Amino acid sequence: MALLITNIKELIQIRESTIQKVSGKEMAELPTCKNAWLLIEDDVIKDFGTMDSCPPIGSNEHIDATGKMVLPAWCDSHTHLVYAGNRVQEFEDRINGLSYEEIAARGGGILNSAKKLNETSEDDLYNQSCLRLEEVMQLGTGAIEIKSGYGLSVAGELKMLRVIKRLKQAYPIAIKATFLGAHAFPAEYKQNHSGYIDLIINEMLPQIAEEKLADYIDAFCETNYFSVAETERIMEAGNKAGLQPKIHVNQFTAIDGIAACVKHNALTVDHLEIVEDRDIEALKNSNTMPVALPGCSFFISIPYTPARHLLQAGLPLALATDFNPGTTPSGNMNLVVAMACIKMKMTAEEAINAATLNGAYAMGLSHTHGSITVGKKANVIITKSIPSYYQLPYAFGSNIIDTVILNGKTL
Repeated sequence: MALLITNIKELIQIRESTIQKVSGKEMAELPTCKNAWLLIEDDVIKDFGTMDSCPPIGSNEHIDATGKMVLPAWCDSHTHLVYAGNRVQEFEDRINGLSYEEIAARGGGILNSAKKLNETSEDDLYNQSCLRLEEVMQLGTGAIEIKSGYGLSVAGELKMLRVIKRLKQAYPIAIKATFLGAHAFPAEYKQNHSGYIDLIINEMLPQIAEEKLADYIDAFCETNYFSVAETERIMEAGNKAGLQPKIHVNQFTAIDGIAACVKHNALTVDHLEIVEDRDIEALKNSNTMPVALPGCSFFISIPYTPARHLLQAGLPLALATDFNPGTTPSGNMNLVVAMACIKMKMTAEEAINAATLNGAYAMGLSHTHGSITVGKKANVIITKSIPSYYQLPYAFGSNIIDTVILNGKTL
């Protein structure tokens, strides 16, 4: 089965060979090809070029993309898409002046989601999650990471990870699963942190490893959540179990968690709304990808990740949604790209690189996703007729996607 897309106004993020990521000044460079064609065969990119070298349509399925742009599907490397119910009441509480910390202190936040999840059957949880996954696919996401972390019990965490496994099997989208048992301390372990970490390491991890339910391990390294030392225990155990760390860090405070993450070979450090010079130095010459989550900053009114500071230091940066019921109830990567430009002062070139190529790196998918490269998965977005790819962040409230193709098939 072959699909030929012709008369593409601009084919975006073309890479002749696979590269893992772009950093610093390289992020301002976005290779494109104007008046182009793209050939998809089965589920991979077969070839592309300018229209003067276009192969005959023949028996190929054909899409005429006159006036339209084509770019890789978004790679969303940080979500909590599997959850039960919602936290609309907390949204109202925040409007009335309560902070995230105040809501959490009175039983809201993560513990609220955990209570709902543990009261929800696996099938119900799966059905709720299917609707969210289908929505983000229609919005152009072609690869996604999904975390556990709302179970906070052996049964609850396993239930979440089994739902993620079912989603992997049912949908034509690359899904990476992350075990986030260390999202918060359950009420019964509030005064016994070591006991809960023992439960994570000695009971949850062995079952997760045995059933091959996760690709990565995560912890919320933050004041009043998991300390640096506690996070290091979890990262060490994860590495021993074959789960590379991807860590929440520097959301509200800087407590030297980034240096610890680099020390333990974390694939990503996520949030980074607060960044100090020592954090920048720790990230230099490492393989750890910083990940910004501007949707969270927007929704709960906290600072945005200082993208310009990171890029000027020569670092890479990925963008992701943080889709979750409490602090970012949106999985719209188009909006994330727009917020990165509007609020973080990234150029469209930098934001698209961060949401495609670097997002793929942040999930260990650089070899298959994130760019228009021969042999990579045929995951592409065809826009509506637009004057420039700067229309993506400029028209932040409009849906300018015409067609989404995942694994070579039109949704």
